[in-house]
Amino acid sequence: MEYFDRFDKLKTYLEKESFKGWDPYDGLNSKVFQTLPLKHWDIARWVWIQFFKRSPVNLRKLLLVPKEYNNKGLGLLLTAYCNLYEINEKLGEKAPYTQRSIKDIISLMADHLLCSKSDNPESASWGYNFDWQARRLFLFPRNTPNVVTTYFVFYGLIQAYEVTQKEEYLTTALSSANFVLNQLKRTPSGSGFLFSYSSLDGNNTVYNASLLAAKILSHCYYYTQNNRYKDAAKETIKACVEAQNPDGSWYYGVLSVQRWIDSFHTGYNLDALVAYQDFCDDNTFAQAFDKGFTYYLETFFHSDGKPKYYHNQTYPIDIHCPAQLFVTLHRSHRFQQHQELAKRVMHWTLDNMQDKKGYFYYQKKPIFSSKISYMRWSNAFMFYAMSYFMKETLK
Repeated sequence: MEYFDRFDKLKTYLEKESFKGWDPYDGLNSKVFQTLPLKHWDIARWVWIQFFKRSPVNLRKLLLVPKEYNNKGLGLLLTAYCNLYEINEKLGEKAPYTQRSIKDIISLMADHLLCSKSDNPESASWGYNFDWQARRLFLFPRNTPNVVTTYFVFYGLIQAYEVTQKEEYLTTALSSANFVLNQLKRTPSGSGFLFSYSSLDGNNTVYNASLLAAKILSHCYYYTQNNRYKDAAKETIKACVEAQNPDGSWYYGVLSVQRWIDSFHTGYNLDALVAYQDFCDDNTFAQAFDKGFTYYLETFFHSDGKPKYYHNQTYPIDIHCPAQLFVTLHRSHRFQQHQELAKRVMHWTLDNMQDKKGYFYYQKKPIFSSKISYMRWSNAFMFYAMSYFMKETLK
């Protein structure tokens, strides 16, 4: 099976790298930069990160940026290996891997994530393995908890619990609801509110970040039946749905500088509406989902399977653009209905964005593409996405 062969090549690459790697935003981890007085200047930090992120040439080895574990990357990989465990189970005697070896990796990743969480034992959360200078010149120090990283680790631990039945994975994951409810700031929006990206600042303007918080709460409600979780999830989803454009799209955020429409964040938003509907047994936002889902499929994919980044612009094609499709189709229970599109997009992605060594490129552009191998952004996310594609194609 061609898909499985390509999936296996990526798996082999990931394991050879021991799941460590570089990241588009890890420029401040440079040991060279840390010796310079520029490290104390916010604009210099931002420019340095952008230089690393935008350069098609990888200068990280030269400028002494180490390969490291990334919590979000490990959360994505953890979910993917749990999916692989299920795939292996379905294949039975034809399974290419031993269940024991997969289960060992799942336990090792989950245990590592338990050790790397925030210090608060009753409010689990996670951050990135690098300092990050935001565009608004606000510094997020290394390991600052944020809702994006926390969601993907949370979800991975939930899946690890389902495979291993280790209660610590479940109880740690469920405590992330306390991080969302007690540490993230809220800003009124419409008849609801938006959650902040992290507890450090008042950045309450990004719809997909607020909806990732809603996904955590929705999933926690499913396990606990705590109505506080369901009510808060509904309030923030309400605000995001009220911000949905008449054609079904969403801008990235509230601010004038955030008024772009892109593919994979649209997919994130749709996933959150499905999570609330499935885990809270509430169809309040079904119409908003249907409208957004139709817009997503009709806008962001060419007939030959080539994905688009923006609603009005194809390039740069980020690896998240094709990858998120497979996740959204699976989560929305519509993969089989749209499997021909999924296969066209997968074929295009394998032909255009996978290196012969197995890893995936960061971005494809008309002339100077970025073929740098990033662990979290490219490889972990694509491995995660391909694991859903594999699950669906085995049905």
